[in-house]
Amino acid sequence: MKSNPAAVAVTKTTTTALALALGLLAAQPAQAADNVADDKEAFTFAAIGDIPYGETEIAKFPSRIQDLNADKGLKFVAHVGDIKNGSSVCSDQYFSYIRTQFDTFTHPLVYTPGDNEWVDCHRNNNGAYNPLERLDKLREVFFNQPGKTLGATMPVKSQENLGLPEDVRFTKNRVAFSVLNVQGSNNSLLPWTGLGKTAPTPEQLAEVEHRTDAVIAQIHQTFADARRSNDRAVVLMEQADMFDPSLLAGATADPDTVSGFREIVQAVVDETNYFDAPVYLVNGDSHVFAEDQPLATGSPWLDIYDSPAADNLQRITVDGAGNAVDYVRFTVTGNSAPGADVLSWEKVPFSG
Repeated sequence: MKSNPAAVAVTKTTTTALALALGLLAAQPAQAADNVADDKEAFTFAAIGDIPYGETEIAKFPSRIQDLNADKGLKFVAHVGDIKNGSSVCSDQYFSYIRTQFDTFTHPLVYTPGDNEWVDCHRNNNGAYNPLERLDKLREVFFNQPGKTLGATMPVKSQENLGLPEDVRFTKNRVAFSVLNVQGSNNSLLPWTGLGKTAPTPEQLAEVEHRTDAVIAQIHQTFADARRSNDRAVVLMEQADMFDPSLLAGATADPDTVSGFREIVQAVVDETNYFDAPVYLVNGDSHVFAEDQPLATGSPWLDIYDSPAADNLQRITVDGAGNAVDYVRFTVTGNSAPGADVLSWEKVPFSG
């Protein structure tokens, strides 16, 4: 018999942290019926990430948005983070410019911040900001109406009550979507060297712990509601590539380089193995389109994360940075369609 991860403690190092994680889970609002009136037909959505990078792509970004707007069948667009490259200034003016562009989306836009727009802003060439101040600014600029998407309005459930309005979830045609603030730079554990730090600061560690606990709580709530509603699939979306293939090049990856993801991966594994339907993870961060099963039996990531297999997890990485010449269009099968593969996907080139 499969064990229910909602009834089993998330692996924590202390009893205090466990109590906090369970408290966060209890704080989540109860799942209601689909928050958008959906029919039972197939639908499509799009995912982009790590865009726009640099002056050339910034200039092209309005036309990229128009290409997505022209794809009339899309129910929504997801931007999985990194609205700038890692060597440019994290200025208020730039954030305001991107918000203005986001407002031109005619589809609902779901956006989760990436590390380039706050975690890495301590770098001198980024402006030597305190990353936590930049995260507050991002929330002010992009999440000033919690519970609503950017672009066209679509209601979503958010973690505003926990101070994370960017963590949202919603359901369409019995497919549960959960958008999570999970960051590159080892989930924001790398030192703020631009501010002269050689180790994570106490305020940095406190933010990582709170955000990670909130993410884990949302993962558990998403799956609990999906089981209750007999949903056909769960789709998780985040910026970080927790299975970055570049870490496997040459010698075996050092588990310490992904330590910030360990508890999140464990929650995903537990829930995937208890959920009798497909689970999909959509991420950016590593910039090269990929489709794989990172935790399938025999994967080297099982040793790195000291994890059991999760054969039912399918991961899709979107193109980004210099490869951001396309978007990924996902098709969700109609409610009556046979087969276990609820999602299919294809790359769609931008027009120029």
